[in-house]
Formats: sequence, structure tokens, C-alpha cells
Amino acid sequence: MAGNEVLIAGGGIGGLALALTLHQIGVPARVFETVETLRPLGVGINLQPNAVRELFDLGFTRDDLDRIGLPAKEWALVGLRGQEVYAEPRGEAAGYNWPQYAVHRGALQMMLYDKLCARAGAEAVTLGARVAGYRQGADGVTALVEHKDGRVEEVAGRVLIGADGLHSAVRAQMYPDQPPIQWGGAVMWRGTTQTKPIRTGSSFVGLGTHHHRMVLYPISHPDPDTGLVTMNWIAEVTFDNSEGWRSGDWNRQVRHEEFVHHFEGWTYDWLDVPALLNGAENVWEYPMIDRDPIPSWVDGAVAVMGDAAHVMYPTGSNGASQAIIDARVIGAQMLAHGVTPAALSAFDAELCEKVSALVLRNRGAGPFGLLNLIDERCGGEFDDIEAVVPKAEREEFMSVYKRAAGFAIQTLNEAPPTIAPGARVAGEMAG
Repeated sequence: MAGNEVLIAGGGIGGLALALTLHQIGVPARVFETVETLRPLGVGINLQPNAVRELFDLGFTRDDLDRIGLPAKEWALVGLRGQEVYAEPRGEAAGYNWPQYAVHRGALQMMLYDKLCARAGAEAVTLGARVAGYRQGADGVTALVEHKDGRVEEVAGRVLIGADGLHSAVRAQMYPDQPPIQWGGAVMWRGTTQTKPIRTGSSFVGLGTHHHRMVLYPISHPDPDTGLVTMNWIAEVTFDNSEGWRSGDWNRQVRHEEFVHHFEGWTYDWLDVPALLNGAENVWEYPMIDRDPIPSWVDGAVAVMGDAAHVMYPTGSNGASQAIIDARVIGAQMLAHGVTPAALSAFDAELCEKVSALVLRNRGAGPFGLLNLIDERCGGEFDDIEAVVPKAEREEFMSVYKRAAGFAIQTLNEAPPTIAPGARVAGEMAG
């Protein structure tokens, strides 16, 4: 029935995960996505075990995830000379009940979109439509939707969820005086290259120093003929940010010669970094950015989630994972409170403070903070890591981060499902 739907601004990973969750629990929803045609854009991302668990509970399978990526086996930090700083198993090898996956971001988005269309119908997503703002009333909310053909439509709903990303119009209306996007000085160049696997064959590797590093991990199984994998990589250098982000573009395609020189000499017996970078067909430049946390993600019958609520540095590999968790918690609170502002308030109370702290922790380098310690103590170069940061200190640092990010092994394994199998919002409460 018109006016009884949950309106979702944004058809990215968070918005689509929310729409699938709502369909699962019997709540009608409608997604408005700005682009006219969804395409599998982007590079690699990691899905932590807590998010993979939620995808499994939504009905996705290992085969589904294997088609867009592969299970991660290891997380490792390597010093500037190529020596190991820290390594640990990941996913099921670490004792989780669920794997961690490295996947292609765009392929994940398309997987969610295709499943939503199959379950709820293609009409569940309106493409070429941007939610520009909202107006609240006694019985719900009205979204102001701008279509690509110039039409402006007013769409009524029970609640509105802003999953509209970094430049969220929903958040901007909630907080018109919010500070500008925060850039810490780091510039990232991202791409993918066909190359030989390294270490375990499915390792996430951080290499270098806090201010000058590489991150790389495969997002495909080895080709059966060549043995090569699609290696996702991020090359990063920190500059003086006193004058703010120098470019008007938040992502732009760049030539190899614009950045590869920063990594000359990074050649080891197990990895040739310049060759890896030059082997990418396309490279994009991004500033490493976030936003200062806001005191609440909710304004009456309106809430923000995902990057609209808590865009964070990618140092912890949990941006997409947290968007999926947001979606599932919103669904769980609607099971408890109905499709009401009370459900949004409960979602806010459960996650806002905790995730805002994670945003700030990631700004301080997240798990890569181990490289900070090494920089401080020896300038990034060492012969014996034990003499710089002893094993017990390294392990404690990582355990603190895992607890903060919500994927401590025992806590996650013992937690009940966010949404119980077969749970449905009662008829009147669903709308």
C-alpha cells in the first residue's frame, strides 16, 4: 500500500542489504538509486565474518561468494625491508564459525541487487532517482525524489533510511551545519593486477610504514590455466593536508607515472611492487577521508546508515561489513518495535556510539597502528621485530581492535542470530 513502505535512499551495499532484510521479515520497501544503470564498479573490499554470517542468514551461499571473491586465510603486516611484523589466520582458520571474504565491491553490489529483484521484483528499486530531502508528518515521512528526467516526486512512507553514502542528502538535512569532509593527508591509488598469488595464496598484506605503504590481497581464485589471481592493491602516501584536498575529484583515473615513483625500490624476493602497480590496466586516486561522528543517526522517522552515518577510513576493512550489520540491526529492531521511529531510535542506541568510536579508532590507523609503533620506535626499519614491539604487545593491540570492531572470535561465535530464522514483523506493525 502506498505510504506504508520503508523508503531507502541509495542502492549501494547497505541500502540493498536493508531492502533484502526487510523483504525477509515481511516489510515492504522501496529503494531509490541515483544512477540509471547499476554496473559492477569499484575494486576489492573485505567482508568480515560478522557480515558474512549476516549474508548467509539472508540466504546467500559460499558458492555465491566464491563467484565474486574468495575466503581470506591470513592478515599480515610486513615492514619496509620486507620482514614480517605480525601475521594471524583469518576467518574459519582463526576459529570463527564463518569465513572472511575478499570480494569485488561492484560484484557484491550486483549480487545483492539481482537477489532483491528476484525476490521482491524489479520495481523494488527505482533507478535514476535521488532522494534530495524529506518532510515529516504525523503518520510518517515524505521523501522528495529528483528523477533524471527532471521530475520531482513526493513519495510517502512509514520511515526513510538514508543509505546515500559520503555525500548524503539525508544526513545534510539532519545536520545542515555539519563540518566538512575530513581528509587526514593520505592519498590512495587503487587498482587490480593479474599476478601470481603470495604467501598463503589468500593473504591480506600491509607493507611499509604508517605514512607510506601498500595493501594487497587477491579477490579471485587462481585461474585454472595460468595460476594467476586478480590482486587488489592500494598504494598510499601521506602528504601535508594543511591546505585541504587539492582536487575537486573524490575519485579520478590517473596515469601510472603520476604515482608509481613513490614505490621505486620496493622489490622483494616475493613481490615486485612497481611491476604490480604498472600491471594494472586502470588506476584511480582517492583521498583517505571520513566525517566527524554525529551525536545521533536518527531524526524522528528518518535514519542514516552505512557511509551516510559513519564513513570511515578503510584501515580496518570494515566499512562495507558495518553497512550490512546496520541493515540487519534495523531489521531486528523493526521486529521488536514495528516499522516505527521507536525502531530507529533503538538502532541508534545500539550502534551509534560504538561505531562512532570505531570511526575515530580507524582515523588513528586502526589495526595498522602497529606500524605507528614501529615508526615511533625505529623509523620503520628493523632487524628483529621482537626488539621493537614484542609479540605479546602486538597480540594485545590486535585483540583490542577486534573487540572494538565487533568481531572478537568468541563473542561473535556465541552471539545468537541478529534475526531469528523465519521471523516476521506482525501484519499491522509491518504496515
